[in-house]
Amino acid sequence: MEEKEINKEQEETLTDKEAVVEDTDEKTDEPREEVTEGQTEEAGEEKDPLELANEQIADLKDKYLRQVAEFDNYRKRTLRERAELILNGGEKVITSLLPVLDDMERAIANGAKTEDPNVLREGMELIYHKLTKVLEGHGVNKIDTKDADFDTDIHEAVAMVPGMGDDKKGKVIDCLATGYKLNDKVIRHAKVAVGS
Repeated sequence: MEEKEINKEQEETLTDKEAVVEDTDEKTDEPREEVTEGQTEEAGEEKDPLELANEQIADLKDKYLRQVAEFDNYRKRTLRERAELILNGGEKVITSLLPVLDDMERAIANGAKTEDPNVLREGMELIYHKLTKVLEGHGVNKIDTKDADFDTDIHEAVAMVPGMGDDKKGKVIDCLATGYKLNDKVIRHAKVAVGS
């Protein structure tokens, strides 16, 4: 009987301890989670590969559509900026030419008040020099043709002048229309007469 009494005492102490241990995991002292049959099936099985693939496809499709929309917006923005640049690109040049236009208007208005042609010529020369300075400020320069060899890159031959002698052969004799370069690019060829 003593063994029975000892067993009863151990059972009583064990039941007190079991009440405390029931709520904690035996190894980690953390609360236990009660697992139902439905949860064991979900934990045991992974998601269907088809579902995973469909989710991945949907995600990639969303990213693709966003990239396409972003690129389309970029393309539209650059086209709009390019069109605006083309329309308003010459604004700086035109703004700098307006004072020359004002001088021309004043010269025309004052030309009716004077009869002296030298005054008119002097005014026109001043306006011409002002215009050339404005153009030079924007990189426009004259193509020099005086005593130059004929060069098809910068000259356009509109006439051949025979009988000028061997020293004038292949040389520019006369310039009929001045040529211009814009930052070393020919924007108008000089129209010249060439000795032959």
